[in-house]
Amino acid sequence: MQPVQQSSVQSADGTSIGFETAGAGEPLIFVTGASNDRMAAAPLAAALRDSFTCISYDRRGRGTRGDTRPYDIRREVEDLEALLGLYGGRGHVFGYSSGAILALRAAVDGLDFQTIVLYEPPLFMAGGTPASTVEHVRRIEELVAGGRPGDAVEYFQTVVVGIPPAALHGQRKAPFWSGMEAIAQTLAYDQAICGDPYVSVEALSRVSIPSYVLSGDATFPGLAEAAKAVAAMIPGGVWRNIAGQGHDLSAQALAPVFRELLGR
Repeated sequence: MQPVQQSSVQSADGTSIGFETAGAGEPLIFVTGASNDRMAAAPLAAALRDSFTCISYDRRGRGTRGDTRPYDIRREVEDLEALLGLYGGRGHVFGYSSGAILALRAAVDGLDFQTIVLYEPPLFMAGGTPASTVEHVRRIEELVAGGRPGDAVEYFQTVVVGIPPAALHGQRKAPFWSGMEAIAQTLAYDQAICGDPYVSVEALSRVSIPSYVLSGDATFPGLAEAAKAVAAMIPGGVWRNIAGQGHDLSAQALAPVFRELLGR
């Protein structure tokens, strides 16, 4: 098994993208979601690197990733394009949660993916209406700018995602909370992605890339329905429900499904 190699590439606006690769075969880029850096996909990448060259990168504002302002979703698409460019401009992509919507936006913008595999894209449900999406972005940015990143995380988890406040009791003292606070500003980015007007029903109807949309039957309310709807909007899209799985990535559950769908 090849060791993990760390590197970086420059995006179109000059921002440095930190990423790591491992494995052999066709390139497979992992795009993570809100409150995640590249490590969220590490177990799944490790399970698939005997069949693919797995590329895990830090999106803007996370880990080894730059954060050139002002934020623009198109810059994140350019980041994916820069990574693909290292591998001849073509490869597979796996998107998780809001990262799945980013992968869809990249497909709509014409990136040459061989296949798209998405896990629980919260399209047409996260943040509600366009007006509420704008308000969520504004509020998250306001809290972070005011030196209250923990409150920004809690706002996102309760108001945007819909987690009951009681369920977050004690989490602010948990070891992982400081990591979420450190990248709290990126929650506004993910909220903007979830409300991206360019990822529309009409746009998805023009996606010609083989697309697989996965969801778990133990996930948040509405996510399985959203995944099924996204698959139906893409010509030839395939939806697969995975028994016993919630919203977190499970390499044990997802890797066999991934191999089955892509014939590996």
